[in-house]
Amino acid sequence: MSDKRIRTKHQRRIRAHWRVRASVTGTTERPRLAVFKSNRYVYAQIIDDAQGVTLAQANSAEADVRGGLEGSSATIDAARVVGELVASRALDKGVKQVVFDRGGYIYHGKVKALADAAREKGLDF
Repeated sequence: MSDKRIRTKHQRRIRAHWRVRASVTGTTERPRLAVFKSNRYVYAQIIDDAQGVTLAQANSAEADVRGGLEGSSATIDAARVVGELVASRALDKGVKQVVFDRGGYIYHGKVKALADAAREKGLDF
């Protein structure tokens, strides 16, 4: 017995991301802060969708981020460090305002920690 509505967790996230991306688009004045989580790392990019360019990025796989962490690179602490790092890199490029793309993830845990750290560093969204 197969029900077409039953989806994997990944398929549900992808569909949720499509819904978010239907309304969230990065412009030159307000680029998009996109978040992605894997089982090992946390990634964040600031993207200008009008030009198709990544303006700044940070992830927990970078050596300087991993060096400052105790334990795994996929924790809430790692997400917080990535949020601070991507915000400082964006501010260096002159980006102060962004729109937040949670990537289909629930705004909780790592995603919320990354967003809060970016806000504390000076990004406005």
